[in-house]
Amino acid sequence: MKFKNIFKNTSNMTTENTEIDQEIDDVTLENNANGEQIIIEELSLEEQLTQDLAKEKDKYLRLFAEFENYKRRTTKERIELFKTANQEVLLAMLPILDDFDRAMVEINKSDDELLTKGVELIHEKLKSTLVSKGLEQVEVEAGDTFDADFAEAITQIPATSDKMKGKIVDVLEKGYKLGDKIIRFPKVVIGQ
Repeated sequence: MKFKNIFKNTSNMTTENTEIDQEIDDVTLENNANGEQIIIEELSLEEQLTQDLAKEKDKYLRLFAEFENYKRRTTKERIELFKTANQEVLLAMLPILDDFDRAMVEINKSDDELLTKGVELIHEKLKSTLVSKGLEQVEVEAGDTFDADFAEAITQIPATSDKMKGKIVDVLEKGYKLGDKIIRFPKVVIGQ
């Protein structure tokens, strides 16, 4: 019996020691955890500031790049606008130029040299003025290979020979370009 009591007392002491050790360990863990938490908070504050700085730098660089793209785009648009500023006026003048070309063909048939010379001077002056504003004639002639990028096919007719198949047979209306942009495609007849 004595032995049982001793064992019981030892068992109680061991349980009490274990509980005390557990309490000490809990307090130590809390202290360590608070200490680590403070360090973690300080590091996270530094990390957060570093991340915020990186975000602001990224935002600034993107904004700067966007502004540079905007400047390039507006400069390009401005240059395009200057190149094609006269486009509407030139398009309105093209039917007059066509009429002048037709008139020149008919006037050249007459015998009146003075009339022909006078109208020819006016015709050349009009053409040179339009050329000085950037207007150029699209060079397309009968016998050239048809290219849909540079001419508009109005109709197809049977080719007189195998050489004329897929080629331009006749130019019905001249085409013009302003700079590199075609503002009126030449209207042509092609051989089939």
